[in-house]
Amino acid sequence: MAYEAGQIESKYYKIWEERGHFETDANADIANGKSFCIMMPPPNVTGVLHIGHALTFTLQDIMTRYKRMDGFKTLWQPGLDHAGIATQNVVEKQLLAQGIKKEELGREKFLERVWEWKEKSGGQIVYQMRRLGISPAWSRERFTMDEGLKNAVREAFCNLYEAGLIVRGNYMVNWCTHDGALSDVEVEHKANKGKLYHLRYFLCENSSSNHSQIGGEADLGVAQNFAGAVNNCEQNSSSAKDASKRPYIVVATTRPETYFGDTAVMVNPNDERYKDLIGKFVELPLLGRKIKIIADEHVDMSFGTGVVKVTPAHDTNDYEVGNRHNLEFITIFDEKGILNEHCGEFKGLERLEARDEIAGKLKSKGFVEKIEDYENQVGYCYRCKNVVEPYISKQWFVKSEIAKEAIERVNKGQSEFYPSHWINSFNAWMRELKDWCISRQLWWGHQIPVFYCECGHEWADRCEKPSKCPKCGGANFAQDPDVLDTWFSSGLWPISTLGWGNGTALKGSKWFDTDLKEFYPNSMLITGFDILFFWVARMMFQSSQAVGELPFKDIYLHALVKDKDGKKMSKSSGNVVDPLEKIDEFSADILRFTLTMLCVQGRDIRMSDEAMVISRNFTNKIYNASRFLLMNASSFANLEQSEVKTPLGAYLLSRFNACVAEVRKNIDEYRFNDAASAIYRFLWNEFCDWGIELSKADKSAVAELGSIFKESMKLLHPFMPFISEHLWHEMSGTSLESGAKSVMIMRYPVVGEQNESQNEKIEKLFNLVIESIVSIRRAKAVVDLGNAKITKAFLRGDTDLSEFSHFIKLLAKCESVEFISEIKAGCVRDVSENVESFIELAGIDTAPILKRLNAQKTKLEKEIAKLENMLNNEKFVANAPESVLKTNQEGLATAKAKFEKVCSELGNLGEI
Repeated sequence: MAYEAGQIESKYYKIWEERGHFETDANADIANGKSFCIMMPPPNVTGVLHIGHALTFTLQDIMTRYKRMDGFKTLWQPGLDHAGIATQNVVEKQLLAQGIKKEELGREKFLERVWEWKEKSGGQIVYQMRRLGISPAWSRERFTMDEGLKNAVREAFCNLYEAGLIVRGNYMVNWCTHDGALSDVEVEHKANKGKLYHLRYFLCENSSSNHSQIGGEADLGVAQNFAGAVNNCEQNSSSAKDASKRPYIVVATTRPETYFGDTAVMVNPNDERYKDLIGKFVELPLLGRKIKIIADEHVDMSFGTGVVKVTPAHDTNDYEVGNRHNLEFITIFDEKGILNEHCGEFKGLERLEARDEIAGKLKSKGFVEKIEDYENQVGYCYRCKNVVEPYISKQWFVKSEIAKEAIERVNKGQSEFYPSHWINSFNAWMRELKDWCISRQLWWGHQIPVFYCECGHEWADRCEKPSKCPKCGGANFAQDPDVLDTWFSSGLWPISTLGWGNGTALKGSKWFDTDLKEFYPNSMLITGFDILFFWVARMMFQSSQAVGELPFKDIYLHALVKDKDGKKMSKSSGNVVDPLEKIDEFSADILRFTLTMLCVQGRDIRMSDEAMVISRNFTNKIYNASRFLLMNASSFANLEQSEVKTPLGAYLLSRFNACVAEVRKNIDEYRFNDAASAIYRFLWNEFCDWGIELSKADKSAVAELGSIFKESMKLLHPFMPFISEHLWHEMSGTSLESGAKSVMIMRYPVVGEQNESQNEKIEKLFNLVIESIVSIRRAKAVVDLGNAKITKAFLRGDTDLSEFSHFIKLLAKCESVEFISEIKAGCVRDVSENVESFIELAGIDTAPILKRLNAQKTKLEKEIAKLENMLNNEKFVANAPESVLKTNQEGLATAKAKFEKVCSELGNLGEI
């Protein structure tokens, strides 16, 4: 009967969960008194899981199952994130498709719609997780906006507010005209092919220069055409009709709509070219407003010609300059990107839509020197992909000082990164950390727990709905309408899910009194490197600030899952892999094992169906091995109850012990691919290819092999939980469905008590047996007897293998094997490292064999000569591409190796 993965996986998962095997006390009978805790990165409730999630959850499940089977009291904390911006965007779009704006519903009704969406979307995500076979403590599942975590968020906010680490003020922020304020890491910078607009700013009266001409070609900061009389700027405030006679400077911008907010032009004070201009004025095109030419060392004299415009309210660098020089800050559009009264006739237009119109008017009036193609980096909202603007807004911020303690603790070794180089990225980002904008102009999320009373008092409150103002006792106050950045609540995830700040909400069901003591710090974190700054760093400083200890001992950051060609997966590229589709096509076990085998520390994962097929072949291999073993017995004893007596059993037990040691070492070092590869090699190569085949010559070893195979299923279980459970019970004659104990709460294999170290003696003997079989097979192949049974083979070596001749005879297909001490004449001969094999040529027609080998020899001689002539040709070597040279060099090496092999075979046949 074939193994039906789909049926087994759905059936077993339900049993595991119903029996409470994912919970912290599931393995009580093998408990070692230690605990293990890992936090699930809570997926957003906005959609479905992608293949990157599947990798994260697979690796976390491997660690969780491994530790659970090793006797640790294990908590894998599951949950979902409310994903403020993303979720609100999804629901808004759904409403707009029905012709409804959220403002028509009002905040309360809109939030009801969002909660409905959360239940639907969150259920789909959890379904996907279960299909993958992961084993978190589902009874403890949390949501970042459940009652307990809402309390924790208010507690954390109030603590930081009272400590002066949360402040409110007018800052320049990243502003999305759809989603509002964004933190730096929420802005995606991409290459943009746009235009560079060179604008003429005419000098005002008394701004003439003794220079007849300054600068050269118009560029960023170019000044030129200083000649003739200087006109009064007020008389020519809206026209450039006398431009040929008036002096002007040229500035360049990629955003011509922002020039309405210019309040200065700037040069470097050390730039001799422009010292005459400092303190003078130019007029803004179309408006005629006078702005001053100032000096600031921020200007790079070597860039362009060293003159730049200053727009303090709409440029990050200019914001700092504006503060230093006490410049006026002119905001030219509102929160939705609509131009205001400072923009003259363009008031009421959306800032990007107005760009071409503004540029056209400037050009028609003679204020444009030139417009050229230009490529630059533009910031986009990571959620709605809108162009982000630098914008001054009154927002709430967490001060950067919060990170100081976390940085110090990490660099004292209290947390360790895997791969280790990520500590450099962590340090670089954290040490340059700016104040973190945490307020968002949304309705969905944790509403900022700050209240404003009509008496003028402002306070932060731990109570969701305070009854009165603590200063005046009045009830006429309002809560700040903004919500907190999603990452503020998820930054508390390692402690809030363990009860910190929850009050009494959900106590005894989602968390317990001893949780923080038992499970904090968390043992480790596994996540993608791409959220190191979004999430990991914030958990580090928020948790450290709250409880005085870093949240993780070990931090494993895996790389991205890409397609087979190494391209990043995206919907636009059409190369996105849906985990459910792969589970349906192959199985959860195969998807998990493939991802694990490909997951090399520090390298991107290249996902392909070819890799999935390799894992499928592996499952077929072990399934067929179980079929063979069960043909010889109805069930097998557990390894600890089995006495291994046969040489073959001792050999495979020794190799199994070596595999156990290797797997444990690699899992402990988070080398998941190496651990999976060790299991793959043992089961495929050593157990199936040799152990099963050798047992056909010694049926007394089958029972022992069955016990070893059962134990190997426990070793495989964290990687392939379903098929390993199924085969273990089949080999035991038991049934999970009938109440038998699950593999997932059995003890993980350790180096067997029967053989604490590898049995080097028995391994050496069986390595020689295998070498002998391979040698005889090669000798037979030379005389075209590869799969035929022969009467006799001769073996020569230093070790007496006569005790094992029955293995050699069966697998090498020889009726007899004779062990000799001298070279046997008249034979085809194969020489390996430790043995020589001989097959008599008497009775074998070697003519066609010699003809074939001589033809191969002639062909190879010609090929070698051709390649050597090419590579000895200096002209060819000098002009040929490196790839061509490499191909020819590799071809020559391969041809020579084949030639030597053919000559060796001819020599064995007496021709050379």
